[in-house]
Amino acid sequence: MEKSTLVRLVRSFSPVELRDVRKFLNSPFFNQRQDLIGLFEQIAGDKEPEKESLMRKMSALTVPLDDQKLRLLMSYLHGLLEQYLAVKEMTADKLSTQLHLAVAYRKRRMSDAFERTKKNLEKALEAQPLRNTSYYDFQYKIQWEAHQLNYVQNPTNVSGLRELSRNADIINLAQKLRLVCLLAAHQTVYQSDMDAGREEELIAFAERPEFAAMPVISVYLHCYRMLRFPSEEAHFQGFKSLLLDQSGRFSEEEMHGLFILAINYCIRRLNAGGDRYFREAFDLYREGLNKEYLFEDGMLTRFTYHNIVAIGLRLGELEWVRFFIGEYKNRLEKSYRESAFSYNLARLEYESGHYGYVLELLQKANYRDPLLNLAAKTLLLKTYYDLGEYDLLQSHLDAMRNYIHRKRVIGYHRTNYLNIIRFMEKIMRLNTLDKAAAEALRQAVEQEEALPEKAFFLKILDC
Repeated sequence: MEKSTLVRLVRSFSPVELRDVRKFLNSPFFNQRQDLIGLFEQIAGDKEPEKESLMRKMSALTVPLDDQKLRLLMSYLHGLLEQYLAVKEMTADKLSTQLHLAVAYRKRRMSDAFERTKKNLEKALEAQPLRNTSYYDFQYKIQWEAHQLNYVQNPTNVSGLRELSRNADIINLAQKLRLVCLLAAHQTVYQSDMDAGREEELIAFAERPEFAAMPVISVYLHCYRMLRFPSEEAHFQGFKSLLLDQSGRFSEEEMHGLFILAINYCIRRLNAGGDRYFREAFDLYREGLNKEYLFEDGMLTRFTYHNIVAIGLRLGELEWVRFFIGEYKNRLEKSYRESAFSYNLARLEYESGHYGYVLELLQKANYRDPLLNLAAKTLLLKTYYDLGEYDLLQSHLDAMRNYIHRKRVIGYHRTNYLNIIRFMEKIMRLNTLDKAAAEALRQAVEQEEALPEKAFFLKILDC
C-alpha cells in the first residue's frame, strides 16, 4: 500500500499537522463518520500498512469490510484530507480569508458589513510590502466585488469598471512579461518558437508611461531586454539595480526565479569570455544567500553550491569560500551533502596549496554521481602533477580512462574528460627542451574548445 496516494499523503504530514488533521476529522462540520477517523488512525499508526491487516483491524472496529468497501472508505478519507489541505492553504493567507468574507457579505447584500470588510482588506493590502501580480490581483477582486454590489443598487454607475480595466491590464502585462522572459531564457539554451510580432506588441504596450515605471512591469521589462540584447551592458545593470532595490516588492518564489535569470545571464557572459562577470555573479550569489532567495524548500541545490565555490575560488575569495562551504553544508540535500562538501573543500585546499589535505579528502570520499566523480578525479590529476608524482599520475590517468569507458559517460562530458587525459599525457611525454613541440602543443590546447581545464594546461606550458 506504500504506493497509495492516501498513504503517501498521510506520511507527508508533520507531527503538528497530524494533530490538526485529527481536530479536523473530529469536527462534525467537516466529518460525521467515525469509521473515517478510525481508518486515519490505523494508517497514521502503521509504518507499513498492508491491505489485509487494515481490513482486519477496521472490521474489528466497525462492520466487516471487503476489498471494495475498503477502497471506498479510503476514497472518502482521501477526499476529506484534501479538503483539510485546501482549508489550511486558504486560512493561512489572511488577505484571502478576508476576501472570501467580503464575497460572502456581498452575496447576502449586507452593504455595511461588506464596506467594513472591504476597508479592512484594503488597509491590510496596502500595509504589506508586496507590489507584485498578486497585489494587483487582490485589488482587482476587491474592486470587482464592490462593483457587483454597487451595480445592483445603482445600475447606471459603472465608474469602477475603468479601474478594473486598468488593473486587468497590469495583471495581464506582468504575467505575460514573466512568461516572455522565461521563454527568452529558454531560447538561450534550446531552440523554441516564439511569435516575434506578438512579443513586440506586448513590449510596446508595457513601455507605455502609465505602466513602464511600475516595479511589477519594469523589472520584467529590464529582464526581457537583458535576455534579448545580452551584449548591451546597460540592460543587465538596469535589471540588477531593480532586482536589488525592489526585492521586498516580490514574493520569495519570484525573487528566486529573477535571481536565477540574472545569475544564468552572468554565466553565459562568462562562457563568452566576459571575465568581469565573475564579480557580478559572485555579488548576486552572496545577496541571494543573504536574502535566502537561492533556496528551494529551504535547501540549496548541489549545483548552486558547486557554482558558488567555483566563482569564489576564481576571484581569490578563499576565506569567504571556506566560510561558505562549512556554513551552508547542512542546507544541501542529505543524499549529496557529504560528497559535495568534501569535493568543494578539496577544491579550496588545492587553491590554497594544501595538497596533502586534497589527497586525504578525495581518496576517502565516495562519489556515486559519475560527473562529480570525474570532477574529483580531475582535481586529483592536477594534484599529482603539481606534486611531481608522475607514476601515480599515469596510473590515475589509466584508471580514469577505464572509468569513462566503463560508465559509458556520454555526450560532451565524455569528450571533455578524454581530452583532459589526452593533453595531460602529451604534456608528460613532452620534451621541454623542444621549443617547437612545446609551442605546437600550446597552440593545440589553445584551439581545443572541449577542454574544461584549459587554463591549467596553459599555465603548465607557459612556465
